[in-house]
Amino acid sequence: MIEPTGTGSRYDVPRQRTEQRTEQRAERRPGQRTEPWPVRHAGLVIHAGFLLLVAASLGRYLVRHGTAGRAPWVFGLALLLAVLYLAGLALPPDRSPARPAWLAAVLATWLALVTVAPSFAWCAVPLLYTGLRVLSTRAAIGTVVLLTTAVVIAQYRLADTVDPSLFLGPPAVAAIATAVFTRMRSDEERLRETVAELAVSERRAGVLAERERLSREIHDTIAQGTSSLRMLLQAAERGWDTDPAAARAHVRRAERVAALGVEEIRRFVRDLAPAELAGDPGLAGGLARVVERFRADGGPSITLAVAGRPRPLAEPIEAALTRTAQGALANVREHARARAVHVTLTYLPDRVALDIRDDGVGFVPGRTPGPTGASDLRGYGLPSLRRRLAEVHGELAVESTPGEGTALAATIRDAADPAHRADSADSAAESDPGATS
Repeated sequence: MIEPTGTGSRYDVPRQRTEQRTEQRAERRPGQRTEPWPVRHAGLVIHAGFLLLVAASLGRYLVRHGTAGRAPWVFGLALLLAVLYLAGLALPPDRSPARPAWLAAVLATWLALVTVAPSFAWCAVPLLYTGLRVLSTRAAIGTVVLLTTAVVIAQYRLADTVDPSLFLGPPAVAAIATAVFTRMRSDEERLRETVAELAVSERRAGVLAERERLSREIHDTIAQGTSSLRMLLQAAERGWDTDPAAARAHVRRAERVAALGVEEIRRFVRDLAPAELAGDPGLAGGLARVVERFRADGGPSITLAVAGRPRPLAEPIEAALTRTAQGALANVREHARARAVHVTLTYLPDRVALDIRDDGVGFVPGRTPGPTGASDLRGYGLPSLRRRLAEVHGELAVESTPGEGTALAATIRDAADPAHRADSADSAAESDPGATS
């Protein structure tokens, strides 16, 4: 006979270990990483840099040549270049049909300006990045060649002496900038493709997880109800001639089970919530209905104890523990050959625990049992219960020894407010854990 739950009982050990593992796994979420300001506002930096280069080049020309001669033309072209560049900010994003025409106008103005005032060659750097960003690869390379050629000619016109750096420096800088930008664009495209593939994989995983969840719901509701109905009808058939009164009682119980099954199917179609939680009875009330249904089906004697003050829990938590109780009791009925089952629901300050113990044949945890084993591992059973609890950050611990029964402990953290936790802790110390249904 399995001893009742009490202080120091060996059946409290799984729950204590579960609580320790749950606390050890609680990790603090790091804050979201933010990119540096220049990265987040790279476009603004490039635009400001271009306008600053235009202003600096115009200042250099005026300092060296004054306001006479070509100065009005230089000033007008510089103003036109700045206005055209700023007009591009109002255009649609990169690679839109209007941007190549806009860039062509900007480049034509810049080339005219560099022809009059070679000092404006410095503006080629932001224009190079703009061309790489806006144009196709072939057009961008042609633009880079044009810009580089114009810069070499401008440097030659400004130089007092001719040296190799005038002809080798600008092409080298342009080649490095083009290679870096092209590599960055390639990495960005690969990253975008990877993100798209990951999204597809996540959707596929979500579909598979939903299918698995639905299969568990069907197993824990429709399949178990049908199994109970079959057992009752078989019992009625065996006693139909020898004990008609008992046979009719089995048929009436089968009718109730069938009615509950219909209700379960309708609720399954609506929202997959356990029928025992209909009308919002709370977890304790839902478990009481599960116990009553188990008792009505003619299973072993069963008791339900509630320790602590019952409190509202999140619907997924209540549903997970109710399904856990249904699955565990179905295994007891079909395989454990137990005489008594004890169900204990404990409200702790920061979590809720469900313990189910029987005095049946037991089994060796981790090894697939035989036909009389205490755990239904025919595709579901304990693995299914563990996955269901894991979905709400819960854990399942099982202790069993052949011939000595089985103890199952399910624990789920409950994020209640601190005041509620304090009340729950006080009530847990004052309540009588031996009260049974």
